Amino acid sequence: MRHCIATVSLGGSLQEKLYAIAAAGFQSVELFESDLTFYEGGLSDVRSLIDNLGLSIALFQPHFDFEAVSDENFRKSLERAERKFDVMGALGANLMLVSANSSPTAEADEGRAAEQLHILAERAKARGLRIGYEALAWGTHVRSWRDAFRLIQRADHPHLGLILDSFHTLAQREDPAGIADLPADKIFHVQLSDAPNLALDIASLGRHFRCLPGLGVLDVAGFVAATIAAGYRGPLSAEIFSDDLRSAPVRQTAVEARRALSFVEEKVASHVPVAQAEAAGLSLPAPPPKFGPVAFIELAVDDASGTALADWLETLAFSKVGHHRSKDVDLYAQGEILIALNRRYDSFAYAYRKLHGTSVCALGLKVEDRAAALDRATAYRYRIHQEQVEEGDYRMPAVRAPDGSLFHIVDDSFDALKEFRLEPRFTPKPAGAGLIGVDHVGRAASAAEFDSWVSFFTILFGLEPDASWDLVDPHGVVHSRALADRDRQIRFPLAYSESNRTLLAKALSRFGGSGVNQIAFSTRDIFSTIRELRQRGAKLLTVPQNYYDELAAISGLGPRQIGQMRDLHILYDVDTSGGAFLHAYSETFQDRFFLEIVQRSGGYDQYGAANAPVRMAAQARRGPV
Repeated sequence: MRHCIATVSLGGSLQEKLYAIAAAGFQSVELFESDLTFYEGGLSDVRSLIDNLGLSIALFQPHFDFEAVSDENFRKSLERAERKFDVMGALGANLMLVSANSSPTAEADEGRAAEQLHILAERAKARGLRIGYEALAWGTHVRSWRDAFRLIQRADHPHLGLILDSFHTLAQREDPAGIADLPADKIFHVQLSDAPNLALDIASLGRHFRCLPGLGVLDVAGFVAATIAAGYRGPLSAEIFSDDLRSAPVRQTAVEARRALSFVEEKVASHVPVAQAEAAGLSLPAPPPKFGPVAFIELAVDDASGTALADWLETLAFSKVGHHRSKDVDLYAQGEILIALNRRYDSFAYAYRKLHGTSVCALGLKVEDRAAALDRATAYRYRIHQEQVEEGDYRMPAVRAPDGSLFHIVDDSFDALKEFRLEPRFTPKPAGAGLIGVDHVGRAASAAEFDSWVSFFTILFGLEPDASWDLVDPHGVVHSRALADRDRQIRFPLAYSESNRTLLAKALSRFGGSGVNQIAFSTRDIFSTIRELRQRGAKLLTVPQNYYDELAAISGLGPRQIGQMRDLHILYDVDTSGGAFLHAYSETFQDRFFLEIVQRSGGYDQYGAANAPVRMAAQARRGPV
């Protein structure tokens, strides 16, 4: 199916938007009248630009508060429409959107509304144009596609049809299945967007917080499947009203929107008959293969930060297990956790550190089918990175993430201690302090990059987004959302803050963009692990004693367990399944990132968000290591 995007979805000037839209591979645009208002050139210049970029105008919008109005207001609305018809003629556009009247003065008279729409359609017919009518979730009388279609049927004009918008249907929890019974020739255009799980009124959500289709909590794929079942074969258009996306780099947003539309098509294709999917021309890339746990974490360091990090890791019971035979890379291990400290000057890590400072520059992820994972990355236009390797080295192709860091894709049998060309181990692999694996890796992102990260994890790795959380920092609010695979082998919490004073914002300023700000390690016995780490002098966070007084009052835990947690500064949380989460934090390393030790039990599937304000306040008091 052809892909379209509304210019309102992007920030920047009209010229910047159109160049980005064409570069991302879109075939058409929804042109917003407001973009023309601020354009310095004439209409002929805009048309030439659109034609030269190989684009077409699928929709011109908006015309609003048109129907169900008094005779005097209707006359004025027709005059406005005629002026817009003039603009459309000059631009070569042939479909205009009319959104349902949301004015409190709109009359509850379907006969009048249908008659006025008929007259407008007749005016459009005289110009060789069409009118698409769209319900608004916050419309005065027309809030659903059923309401809109009823008026269209009553108006009974061939140049009047329906514009379907996934947000206005799904955000009201309206079942889209009935769309499949609509006549295909009456569906003029389909707009797609999604939404996160936020406790907002529907108008505020729809005007400011929509997200890319397929990346929120709405069943956009089911919505599209219903339109295809109806026989619709027109463009799928991304129309996203998002303050964050409009503040993001315009080319980045255009590319992410195109990926999101392809991702929705992929999900639709798995829910409709193959013949129907092929007839509709849906994207059919291979599904993401099954990913395993994090294989290794690589940090870009210099001599000073590398020494400091090595000392820090040793207090956490990590041991140096090898040094690369020809590269300045040290490997530290505990349980199944492998951490590489890369000081090489002729490597990606060096270039990354020059831009972002000491930070996690790469993660290794195990996968059942490495070729399939890389093919999927290529199909969705993610960049593949392959560093030059010496003879005998293990080849680890990687996918470039939104911030330029790398996600190495390795076979599920990968063993760094065997595959890396290491000098003989310094000591036998030690028992450590009971840390056994990587539970999750948290990342700080700017608001402008947040949707790109959600897209990256969802599309490439097949992860599923959880609900959004608002966490209270002493100096502002941090917005968080985690993504994980179904088997919970990999978990990636994301967070951003609109305040520039939060701990997260401080980490971002040091990263010069997004970066890993949290690494959580799992243990089977957090009490013995924390006891051992504190004896080793690990710089772990202290928790205020008032926290445990409150915990005793609300948790139902016995005084002995509360006392143990109080002594070791361990926090506690439960989720709706009744599962429990015990966790403790380190202090931050150079205000960049911190470590967390966690123990899950009883099916607990969250991240201790209730305790995040306690952690952020304690870290703010302590400062960096």
